[in-house]
Amino acid sequence: MYYHKNYKSSRKKRQIVKSVKRSLIYFSSILTAAGVFFVASSAEAADSVVLKYKFLRESVSIPELTALAETGEVSSSLNAYLKMANKEPEELRRVLNDEIDVNGLLLSRLLNTTPGELVLDQVSEIIHTPTNRANQQALRAALVKSALEDNQISLIEMLQNYPTTEVHVEGERIEEVYNRVSGLLKRIPRLPF
Repeated sequence: MYYHKNYKSSRKKRQIVKSVKRSLIYFSSILTAAGVFFVASSAEAADSVVLKYKFLRESVSIPELTALAETGEVSSSLNAYLKMANKEPEELRRVLNDEIDVNGLLLSRLLNTTPGELVLDQVSEIIHTPTNRANQQALRAALVKSALEDNQISLIEMLQNYPTTEVHVEGERIEEVYNRVSGLLKRIPRLPF
């Protein structure tokens, strides 16, 4: 009987510890997401994107890209640049607007794991800060802020929420970014969090 009471007691303690751990993880995820949202909203958002296609490099304002994404309107400078890069405006518009459904809190938790940081490392080779420093943090902030707004992420939202005044994009690899991020985010509901 003594053994039986100790067994029940230790089993109950393990359940309590497990419950507390789960609550702490959930609470820390909320704090992380709130912190990222606060930092990203209090920091300056990107004003321009430096698009790079092979040897070409052009600074494009976020409003120009937003106009392309929302209305299909292409500024003369962006149109000239896309022609030199041998890219169609509609192709860029599609990539800018393609939305991925994702829960912002789950995304925040995922991006703070080792696999999430590996993905951030890979994607930040393509979308990065002008100085190539704090790329992971900037990308994480942009992704999470975009997802927290409407449980969706699009490239145009991510660029609008990027927490530096300028963001560099390796244009010829932009489709690769979309495929990597999309593949990862589509698996989130199946991840054991």
